[in-house]
Amino acid sequence: MVTITRTLRAVSRTVVTAAAILFAAGAGAADLANGWFPPLGAAKMVGGTVPDTEGKVVLVDFWASWCAPCRLSFPAYSRLQDRFRARGLVVVAVSVDTSRAAFDGFVARMHPSFVTLLDSGHDLVARVAPATMPTSYLIDRSGRIRYVHAGFHGDATEEALAREVAGLIGERIAP
Repeated sequence: MVTITRTLRAVSRTVVTAAAILFAAGAGAADLANGWFPPLGAAKMVGGTVPDTEGKVVLVDFWASWCAPCRLSFPAYSRLQDRFRARGLVVVAVSVDTSRAAFDGFVARMHPSFVTLLDSGHDLVARVAPATMPTSYLIDRSGRIRYVHAGFHGDATEEALAREVAGLIGERIAP
């Protein structure tokens, strides 16, 4: 009975989050059409401090506590943050969870070396409308989305992100 209850709770969370994302998809697609990522500071975020990203390469990852691939992605994102932090990479993981307790529990278990935030009002989620959990957006120093990774596929995703980050870090913002 406990297993059935847990499964039903997980399914309910998935359905609620998916509905919110689908509802917001129309607005999010329009906002991103020009290739610019919305400012992180404009959304109602809790659980941490929105980092300064101006002039930096930014990896924004949308995740959820119920997402199995998200548990695999966090160690990879920590390795990327640790490897490229001094050269200008900022990793920000934005949770789509509806429960602060679920967010806090996941972060406590994972111990990421990067900033984790909860989009409590789903403001940013509505503007971006990520396709799946996790979905990461790699943003260049000028704020343009350069790469999108839907899902997390282990070493293949981590290696692709490392190559992409290294390339973007080598670029300079045009005057």
